[in-house]
Amino acid sequence: MTKKIVLVGGCFDLLHYGHISFLKQAKSSGDYLVVALESDENVRRMKGDTRPIHIQKERKEMLEALSFVDEVIALPPMAGDRDYYEFVRAMRPAVIALTEGDPQKGKKSQQAKEIGATLIEIPKIRTPSTSQLAKLLGLE
Repeated sequence: MTKKIVLVGGCFDLLHYGHISFLKQAKSSGDYLVVALESDENVRRMKGDTRPIHIQKERKEMLEALSFVDEVIALPPMAGDRDYYEFVRAMRPAVIALTEGDPQKGKKSQQAKEIGATLIEIPKIRTPSTSQLAKLLGLE
């Protein structure tokens, strides 16, 4: 029997309740949850010079400690959309899950369509984001 793979991607820096809720809901969409974890270089490019708080190796270890996460893939620095597309095409997930308001929704939707995957948008919950937590802690 083939497992229904669910793919999510993100930074997951300062792991918090919103991340946990998102990952649990994503897992409920299939059998096997794969987390594509952004490189430190890409996190810095997206979030600024003070990020990430935790290096990729530490973020990977925290995610792997979650019983509902089946696999964490530490992504190399990605040059652009083509690199992400090739990664997703090679993974061939049945489901691509994203959070409500994801700025990459259009691209992820196109990727899902091209590989025959279902795109699932998970509503955000009201909880402080990593950026908000970092500011509160004086880390940004």
